[in-house]
Amino acid sequence: MAEPVLELSDIVKSFGALRATDHVSLDLKPGEIHALIGPNGAGKSTLIHQICGTLRQDSGTIRLAGKDIGHLGVAERSRLGLGRTFQVSSLTPDFSALRNVMLAVQAQQGSSFRFFKPVMRDASLIDRSMAMLERVGLQDRARIPAAELSHGERRQLEIAIALALSSKAFLLDEPMAGMGPEGSKALTGFLHSLRQEAPILLVEHDMDAVFALADRISVLVYGRVIATGTVEEIRRDPAVRTAYLGDHA
Repeated sequence: MAEPVLELSDIVKSFGALRATDHVSLDLKPGEIHALIGPNGAGKSTLIHQICGTLRQDSGTIRLAGKDIGHLGVAERSRLGLGRTFQVSSLTPDFSALRNVMLAVQAQQGSSFRFFKPVMRDASLIDRSMAMLERVGLQDRARIPAAELSHGERRQLEIAIALALSSKAFLLDEPMAGMGPEGSKALTGFLHSLRQEAPILLVEHDMDAVFALADRISVLVYGRVIATGTVEEIRRDPAVRTAYLGDHA
């Protein structure tokens, strides 16, 4: 059996008397989409922040490709291959889509950002960045400032940046949020193929997308994982139906 690309073991995080993450263990295997679902207030955002490095766990371990990353900062985790997108976009809004991706390519190559104008004439850098935009369908929007892109296009741009960083695992935080039915359908198709680049930990409220994409689902309630299984196993789990799925099942 293949070793997990991302592995959380017994993660605990408390804020005073509130245990927001209660001994959470889960993993992400090569080529899979593992969805993390749960009601509002379940602790998903707190767990995501611990994986990304914006919040430090009290105890437990987080490993990426077998390396303990739980003590590292956000930038170090990104350089090691943790690709992420957020509910609130982390793009540079005044830069074009192309320049946003070029920054990521430079970071992946260990290049300096100090001399950006000459870099904008670097054909190999531009070609690699354009290839990432083409992968997500934004090649025709390359010169548009990120601030002028639609919500869906900004999510696609964030994925292009994660691709440019040669990510070993993708952490996607509600990529369908704010999208209409057509946008969600298109992104679902893209994410289905993206798993071939690297496995995806998907945090999502759109249950149609979750059921269409996920190989496994973990259900988080009050900071605890109450069930992990296939789509059908989660659909049939009475505790999950009571705690979260309801009519979605």
